[in-house]
Amino acid sequence: MLTIEVPRMRLEGGRYYAGRLARAVTKSKRARTFYVSAAVIGEVEGYVETSRARVVRRAQAKGCYERLPGRRLVTQLTGQRRCVVHWRDLHGLEGRTTLSEATVQERISFFTEGPMGAEPLWLWLNESGLPLRPASWEGVFRTASARCEEVLSPVMAAPPFCTPHMARHSFALCMLVGLHHVMDRRMGLTEQERRDFRLLYGDPWRMVQDLLGHAQLETTRSIYLAPVADLQLRSLLGDFTAAPGPLPEDALTSLFTRLARESEGIQDLEDRPVGR
Repeated sequence: MLTIEVPRMRLEGGRYYAGRLARAVTKSKRARTFYVSAAVIGEVEGYVETSRARVVRRAQAKGCYERLPGRRLVTQLTGQRRCVVHWRDLHGLEGRTTLSEATVQERISFFTEGPMGAEPLWLWLNESGLPLRPASWEGVFRTASARCEEVLSPVMAAPPFCTPHMARHSFALCMLVGLHHVMDRRMGLTEQERRDFRLLYGDPWRMVQDLLGHAQLETTRSIYLAPVADLQLRSLLGDFTAAPGPLPEDALTSLFTRLARESEGIQDLEDRPVGR
């Protein structure tokens, strides 16, 4: 993702913001919309203004960007519904690339002219100020998991660990529970109204399928949501009162605790034995 693709905070506020993933960079090669909370947008903006800015300035001071092979300086962005990136390479050759069709390698090459010189448009950078390639995230998660193992193993029988794909599973689970809640509780639908709603918009499983970008619903059910595919989520959610508004945090925590106890694929840190 490029910095210009991150949703911007609006003056009127809002709990969630929508962004767009380009077709060329998704696993399924299909463009899709993603949703992110205002709190996360704030954290990303904080990263851009602090940690990211620091490594960019350091790389600029060393002249890393000036001699970077394949660098393309973006000179203009045109179009609204179909954004086109106008660029110029180190040899003065000019070109245009449709943003939605730009590959990962092309995106890595895009730079913009900042206050202190050229800087990457690629959002996530490594400690050298260069674009952090997608595969590098595996190493980031491995390092974090190893640190948890080292620090927590003296006091915890099974320290937590995480991979990028586990984050995808967690997202899918949270969306499934949330969508069930919205459909069955907050909207107060009758059984007939629920059937009509599904005909128009699809059920929660299909909504999560679209968010994950899966071509087949069976992939969502059998693989990515395997830890909860056999649970009666509707009956679990039925334990909560039909109060309007979002699902209370303590009720959601209780629900995930119950899911963790019945599913081998879910980690519950609060339920783990701790010892010296």
